[in-house]
Amino acid sequence: MEEMDQVIQIFPQRLRRLLQQAKTAGFQAEELRLRAGQPFLMQAHGREWFLLKDGSRWVEGEGIKPWKQLCDCYLVTSEDIRNTLEFMSQYSLYAFDRELQQGFLTIPGGHRIGVAGQAVLEENRVKILQNISFLNVRIARQIPGCASHILPWVYENGELCSLLIISPPGCGKTTLLRDLIRQVSNGWEYQNKGGSRCDWIIKGKAVGVVDERSELGACSQGLPQNDLGIRTDVLDGCPKAEGIMMLIRSMAPYAVAVDEIGSREDLEAIRYGKNCGCKLMATVHGCSLEDIQRKPILQEFVREGVFSRFICLEGGGKPGMVKTILDGEGRCIKAWKGMRE
Repeated sequence: MEEMDQVIQIFPQRLRRLLQQAKTAGFQAEELRLRAGQPFLMQAHGREWFLLKDGSRWVEGEGIKPWKQLCDCYLVTSEDIRNTLEFMSQYSLYAFDRELQQGFLTIPGGHRIGVAGQAVLEENRVKILQNISFLNVRIARQIPGCASHILPWVYENGELCSLLIISPPGCGKTTLLRDLIRQVSNGWEYQNKGGSRCDWIIKGKAVGVVDERSELGACSQGLPQNDLGIRTDVLDGCPKAEGIMMLIRSMAPYAVAVDEIGSREDLEAIRYGKNCGCKLMATVHGCSLEDIQRKPILQEFVREGVFSRFICLEGGGKPGMVKTILDGEGRCIKAWKGMRE
């Protein structure tokens, strides 16, 4: 089942029918936005599409009318959002309380549902979200081979460099990390363009994945539904800091991979991993190395030389589009211009 088909199943019958009609001619959305009282929007192929009442779709700029003059836009209702939440949680939304405190939940397949509404506070911290009126469905996709072009730049003398992927939200950092995990685990070959022989053969190594939000492996009953490679062990649903230490002690990985670091606990666990001789692969939200250096905890990662490669992604392009690769001192060692196939 394709990823969009998988996500369509979480919607109540009326929306499911419209989305199945909208999914024609290879249309594959990356993001679905539901806001109570507003048009249903879909992000796909670098453009924003409106879902219409007849199940067709329209992109602003086609024709002369702005969307406000279109009477055919499907307007999301509070009932749509309530029913969608019930469907995706299998009528057990209380079971997702911990995730909802963070403003999102993850469903089978690794798809992330962002939520917003009324925050209920307890001791100045968000206890739960209620009266949820906004949903952002981000469709997770595997893109095998999307990391192939950067592999020669993240290895040195045949060994993986500890690396940090820096990316604005929604630009494919998890997609890129997932494929890096797979290729480090399986091993890979590199051949210069036009070459008649393989220049490098890198053997696969054991990788430990701490998949706190089930987005990398998309585990079902402990088994990854995404391809993370033949030598990969996954600790699903475990907090990153605790999981890093558990995997190092129990599974002796060559490399440990985690998504979206940033807390003091993450820093301590990553220090532990580095001191144990483990290679590290991680992601963080940011626009550049300078951007993350403005954040005190992340600044420590850079100052201490925890990572020897920084991979900066570019927004507005294909998922996982790499702009530059920097060394541990912040010097550019490889840059790309324009879109890559």
